[in-house]
Amino acid sequence: MGEAERTEKAQKKNWFKGLKTEFGKIVWPKKNTVAKETATVLVAAIVLGIAVAVFDFFVQYGMDLLIK
Repeated sequence: MGEAERTEKAQKKNWFKGLKTEFGKIVWPKKNTVAKETATVLVAAIVLGIAVAVFDFFVQYGMDLLIK
């Protein structure tokens, strides 16, 4: 039982060492890159939202014409 506990502890220790090594390999983006990409996503979301709203308006207008 003592050997199994030591083996389990060694496995956990190795897992955390590997995790630390992998985190060291991460290349984090620069602040200005994150800002540019965030702005791009926000602009795209706004443009698509407006496009969907315009499309919805025309569909609703067309349906109103058909119903009346």
